[in-house]
Amino acid sequence: MTRNVNLHEALKKYFGFDKFKGDQEAIIRNVLDGRDAFVLMPTGGGKSLCYQLPSLLMEGTAIVISPLIALMKNQVDVITHLSEHEGTAHYLNSSLNKAAIDQVKADIKAGYTKLLYVAPESLTKEDNVEFLKTVKISFYAIDEAHCISEWGHDFRPEYRRIRPIINEIGPAPVIALTATATDKVRTDIKKNLGIAEADEFKSSFNRPNLYYEVRPKTKDVDKDIIKFIKQHPNKSGIIYCLSRKKVEELAEILKANDIKAAAYHAGLDSVTRSQTQDDFLMEKIDIIVATIAFGMGIDKPDVRFVIHYDIPKSLEGYYQETGRAGRDGGEGLCVAFYSYKDLQKLDKFMEGKPVAEQDIGRQLLQETAAYAETSVCRRKMLLHYFGEQYEKDNCHNCDNCLHPKTKIEAQSLLLIVLKAILAVKENFRADYIIDFVTGKDTEEILAHKHQELEEYGSGEDEDEKLWNPVIRQALIAGYIVKEVENYGLLKLTAAGRKFIKHPVDFQIVKDNEFSEDDLPQDDQEGGPSALDPTLSTMLRDLRKKVSKRMERPPYVIFQDVSIEQMATDYPVTLEELKNIQGVGEGKVKQPYAKEFVDLIKRYCEENDIVRQVDLRVRTVAKKSMLKVKIIQAIDRQIALDDIATAQGIDFEELLDEVEAIVYSGTKLNIDYFLEEVMDEDHIDDIYDYFSDSETDDLESAIQELGKECSEDEIRLVRIKFLSEMAN
Repeated sequence: MTRNVNLHEALKKYFGFDKFKGDQEAIIRNVLDGRDAFVLMPTGGGKSLCYQLPSLLMEGTAIVISPLIALMKNQVDVITHLSEHEGTAHYLNSSLNKAAIDQVKADIKAGYTKLLYVAPESLTKEDNVEFLKTVKISFYAIDEAHCISEWGHDFRPEYRRIRPIINEIGPAPVIALTATATDKVRTDIKKNLGIAEADEFKSSFNRPNLYYEVRPKTKDVDKDIIKFIKQHPNKSGIIYCLSRKKVEELAEILKANDIKAAAYHAGLDSVTRSQTQDDFLMEKIDIIVATIAFGMGIDKPDVRFVIHYDIPKSLEGYYQETGRAGRDGGEGLCVAFYSYKDLQKLDKFMEGKPVAEQDIGRQLLQETAAYAETSVCRRKMLLHYFGEQYEKDNCHNCDNCLHPKTKIEAQSLLLIVLKAILAVKENFRADYIIDFVTGKDTEEILAHKHQELEEYGSGEDEDEKLWNPVIRQALIAGYIVKEVENYGLLKLTAAGRKFIKHPVDFQIVKDNEFSEDDLPQDDQEGGPSALDPTLSTMLRDLRKKVSKRMERPPYVIFQDVSIEQMATDYPVTLEELKNIQGVGEGKVKQPYAKEFVDLIKRYCEENDIVRQVDLRVRTVAKKSMLKVKIIQAIDRQIALDDIATAQGIDFEELLDEVEAIVYSGTKLNIDYFLEEVMDEDHIDDIYDYFSDSETDDLESAIQELGKECSEDEIRLVRIKFLSEMAN
């Protein structure tokens, strides 16, 4: 009955499309013929149609197993909209109450329901299993099938129980679908689902419209992201962060900079998440800042960019997340920020997990690092990871291809690597081979007595930074392979063995370097990036003039860090001045504040300065609530040590906070505390020192006053002085 159906008519009738995409028609015919299928189709390729259409044409109910409640709701709405009966599609998951579950079961019994979405947890519930045993099942579709594999980027143990449950409910054809899977994951999926003989349908992973770029992650990353968003106004984008805390912080920073953004993570209640999702789809907001909990099953075709604030844990995760950009075939910009520190952090997270899990996690991380650091075409690198060859040398749509590096001859280096792999019996990973050729006497090498081999240390005179790119690019060129089962072991291919006998030209490009030295040091955080020295001198002269007029030391007017930032960011209004480090409401209200912005405005006009307004990032005061509590407690004349205890911080941290408050222009009266803990003469001596000093530097003050006064006493009086003189 179903085999002779005109699929093109059915496609037009139910979905309004004139033709199928890629392998869709072949996959659907396979399902109608009652055969198992394994479908590998990148995000945006039209996976869901492969089970939706046959379910509407076949007798019985198709069970779609999916971990994504958002996707279930989304797709049930779509099918309901397309069909005559409201019960054509349903879902069973933890979000339903008993009455809703009874309605679902009644519609299935009545024969209305052709498509039933089930979460794997709901599928294993005894009463659901007993009910489904009484139903005619047309086929089972396992969506997001990579969740079965520990080598997949989103392993879920409950997926391992799917086959036994299918056997219990009753056999029917199985179609496994995923948007991302390496050979290892594919083998795992088929084995676990018991569909070893399934027909395979593998679409190309190449998304030509996606642009890939990796940028070094510096302390200015927030500024970089704001600049990027403002260069692409009114376009939809997703920013992925690994932690919920960072998601919320970044969303607040974007909103403070007039960007329509919202946070999304699993810790938010379902109402907020649904609302955020709807607002994004309806374009009430442009940017979603999210953990990886967001995006699966979100069918928004015009997401124009995907930014990875943190480097992802695996290339599969990265590919799936970037795949949410440009699903309509239009522009899709994929930018990832990478620092070696992030990699170390992710590595540390694995401690405490079972050893096998740690091993898998570290291998996946190494693949991500290789992708980030390489200077090879990123498209070539990604496709190679998924077992697909990209023949072109330049894709013209990634940062490495648009800015190619000079190639260097590496024939001799490749020979050293290939001979080393053979010498250690093709039984070790890349990092071991590098240690071996560079002559490192690691515990592992000594344990295997490999230091006694002739090839040991054969590359010790070469630049150590070249070994990683040699191995990575030899993999892409097909001279070596990584063994699938024992993940990461390097083996020679026939081409590799031939190369040893008859070496040919082999050119490589050096890796991009993401050195920790490139990062600004901690004491420079938020500091200047393009200081205007002429303006800086003019501002310092003005500060000196104001300090003389007010009979106050210059640092009391504005700190050096504030002057430097003014000479970098050119604030020309009092509102903009508030965004300068160390300047708060109190300072802006001072009569001299206007003199500074007027000077900057005049300077910009006279010198035709084009201000990069979009680069002046408004920061969100993370500790603002703590500061408010401290100010309120001091107003109530609570002892400072008691305030520190109440806020769960030590006394030094409290002084740091109080100093930041008075430096930014807020007046605080701590006389009540000073009178209780300090000698009056000491207070006067320290106060007089700061009145006469050209600097507020603590070290200088300790040198001068340290014999008589403690560091805490000097800091306390400095706070009193600044509060009275500057504010």
